[in-house]
Amino acid sequence: MKVAFTSSSGEMIDQHFGQCQNFYIWEIAPENAHLDTVISGIVAGADEEDRIQSRAKALADCSIVYTMQIGGPAAAKLVAQKIHPMKTNTEVSIPETVARLQEVLRGNPPPWLKKALNKDTAPAFDED
Repeated sequence: MKVAFTSSSGEMIDQHFGQCQNFYIWEIAPENAHLDTVISGIVAGADEEDRIQSRAKALADCSIVYTMQIGGPAAAKLVAQKIHPMKTNTEVSIPETVARLQEVLRGNPPPWLKKALNKDTAPAFDED
């Protein structure tokens, strides 16, 4: 599954979802994990709604987004796209977070994580 991290360096989760410049996207499986890509320079209008929508759209392939902080409207947009927001509240190491997530995946993941793992296989509902 793909997991996004809001980070200034790629080492720590240290950015707010709405203000970060880079999203580090990792491909994470129970036995292996690697940095897949970095999404930078998401351009949107000055309007906060446009900025949130642009970020959510750029992360559409991700199952989880780890961020230091995220506002309610942004979290709701992610959830509507079947992306699970995870707020850390403090700076947290990305490699340690990846290792902990892999450990959970090797065991018996909680229901929300099983749902995130199956994101691409669940039927999509069009909101239009």
